[in-house]
Amino acid sequence: MGSDLSGRAEAFGQLYAEHSDQLERAVRRRLGHGAGARDVVQEAFLKLWEKAIDAARLTPAYLHKVARNAAIDHARAKTVRRDAVRDLAELAIPTSPPTPYDAMASREALETVERALEALPSRTRLIFLLNRIHGRTFVEIAGGLGLSERAVAKHMARALSVCERALPRD
Repeated sequence: MGSDLSGRAEAFGQLYAEHSDQLERAVRRRLGHGAGARDVVQEAFLKLWEKAIDAARLTPAYLHKVARNAAIDHARAKTVRRDAVRDLAELAIPTSPPTPYDAMASREALETVERALEALPSRTRLIFLLNRIHGRTFVEIAGGLGLSERAVAKHMARALSVCERALPRD
């Protein structure tokens, strides 16, 4: 079994060496900038490795499709993060200077939510963070963790319920 794994690793290494530069150029064109192109290509190869796809069956066209999809996912996640930061920034702009009481209340609410999240089962907390912080969809999370979308939705509902219960009512 060890030799099968090392043979597979060698085949993937060869495939990466032969196609990574070309795929990186294609990803760079799709993203509109060079930043992150190598990471996107490496992530695409990692996904292929994790799916246990035989390297001998991977055609250049299929590699380009996988890299293109990884670039789209990368751009989408970046947009989600940018929008979340913008939304948080808009919420953070006070209409009047906060009072010391407001600042303390906000800090206490954040600490309360953090404690609530820490008390969640690790898988539920991971799913919450992947969705709300990293912008992953339920489909992506389910595929990555080997769960059904319904199971991911249940974990998210549990996490949101815990956070909601932790916050004081106005």
